[in-house]
Amino acid sequence: MIDRRTLLGALGAATISGAALAAINSGTASATPAAGGVIDIHSHMVPDFYLRDALASGIVFPDGMPKWPSWSVGEHLAMMDGCGIDSAILSVSSPGVHFGNDGKAADLARRVNDFGAEVVAGQPRLGFFASLPLPNVVDSTVEAIRALDQLGADGVTVMSNAGGVYLGNAVLTPLLAALDARSAVVFVHPTSPPNSPAVSLGRPAPMIEFLFDTARTVVDLILLGVVDRFPNIRWVFTHGGGVLPLLADRVDFFRTQVGLGRPKTPDVLQRLWFDLAGTPVPRQLPALLSTVGPDRLVYGSDYCFTPIAAVQDQLRSLDAGAANGGLANWRASTSDNARRLLNL
Repeated sequence: MIDRRTLLGALGAATISGAALAAINSGTASATPAAGGVIDIHSHMVPDFYLRDALASGIVFPDGMPKWPSWSVGEHLAMMDGCGIDSAILSVSSPGVHFGNDGKAADLARRVNDFGAEVVAGQPRLGFFASLPLPNVVDSTVEAIRALDQLGADGVTVMSNAGGVYLGNAVLTPLLAALDARSAVVFVHPTSPPNSPAVSLGRPAPMIEFLFDTARTVVDLILLGVVDRFPNIRWVFTHGGGVLPLLADRVDFFRTQVGLGRPKTPDVLQRLWFDLAGTPVPRQLPALLSTVGPDRLVYGSDYCFTPIAAVQDQLRSLDAGAANGGLANWRASTSDNARRLLNL
């Protein structure tokens, strides 16, 4: 019998699962996927119970966005078919699962991860990254072990900071040790920085602040030696690393000037993974390629926080401009990279 992981890696662009066919027959999915399918590692789920808990906690405008997006498994499969996406890894986006109470966060993480495991058990085109209730390190470590060892999660997702605790903080050592022991994929999604209203000035945090917060947490991981101490973790950063490719040389300059040790920042960046969600062409992709090269780049749609029309626009822009930016045949390249990342 072919297991989910094998089928996820082998699906072709024209392949539609039985569940997707059922959705098509009910009018919730497109029957004609676009050609040249890809693997989407940055793709979000918003279960109904998660949304209810977020709203009950006062999170009506997530990270300053005007509303929560609509989401269902059927809608997700329809997006994939309409955009030529073979398979997708689901995760919970910012603000994550911790809304201020440790116990409730641990419970919500368990429910979200149980939901993810149930969804992918019936949908071989889907996988999931498990959510963790950070900054509660003990509960996060327990949940990471459960999700990876028992639920079959493809990795874990964490925010760029959790209540102001960035990923280089030594308090996270027990969690990182457990993830390193399992060679886990750690998908790092940006979130609002501490005191975000003071700097965002009413603008949605994903517009600018997400891109800087990714850079902040990566710089911490590098300069505090976390990437070196936990070499088996497969770190994935979204939106092309945000502003990081433009800052790498400047960070390295100051590293040498003030004696922050080794290794060189650009060298470490080449050991990390980056997705192309957002607006990588025409300007961001060349900078990213010049910093990390093509072998660690994967595709991300950022659906459902990015509407399907915008996902289609992004795909068209990559088709038109990725080669000019230095990434020839981006669909095959990113999909091959995703298979290596996820051991498909």
